[in-house]
Amino acid sequence: MKVYGLTGSIGMGKSAVAAMLRREGVPVFDADAQVHHLQGPGGALLPAIEARFPGTTGPKGVDRAKLGAAVFGHPQERRALEAIVHPAVQSARRLFLRRHRSRNFVILDIPLLFETHGHRRLDGVIVVTAPAWKQRKRVLARPGMTAAKFRQIVHLQTPDAQKRLRADHIIHTGTTFTDTRAQVRRLVACLGAQTGR
Repeated sequence: MKVYGLTGSIGMGKSAVAAMLRREGVPVFDADAQVHHLQGPGGALLPAIEARFPGTTGPKGVDRAKLGAAVFGHPQERRALEAIVHPAVQSARRLFLRRHRSRNFVILDIPLLFETHGHRRLDGVIVVTAPAWKQRKRVLARPGMTAAKFRQIVHLQTPDAQKRLRADHIIHTGTTFTDTRAQVRRLVACLGAQTGR
């Protein structure tokens, strides 16, 4: 089984591409969705997060605004949170890989793939990209987002140009939905041909 990574900076359309891949029948592990599950109501990580960041959890799970305020712009606090979250996500990923081991290829949707050096353990990397103006427009349309927060998030991520240089496959989402879907279908056909699917 080949394992490919799907990544892209904030606002590039990675989630939309992941959904298209699923519709094409490709197993996709969504690291962000797993984090939401682990931090949601009754989530397995709530006790550890509450112990390290008091007042950031409740009956509905993690209060993302409070936890964000506790870690955003504080590298040491962010690392402490990652030390709680990452092992649990890695465990879920291993279970996903075991469940789909009969498949010729699967895709791991990992937002900070290059930043965490996760690309080194993969058979290839797919980068989702879009023009910078479109990225900015998409992100600033999100509730609670500000230009300053957007700049800070982008600063923490590997630049899009570098991601594209290191990619094995690139999906451009700056055009139309139909065009992006066509690119995804070509990618699935290409990966299937490479893995003998």
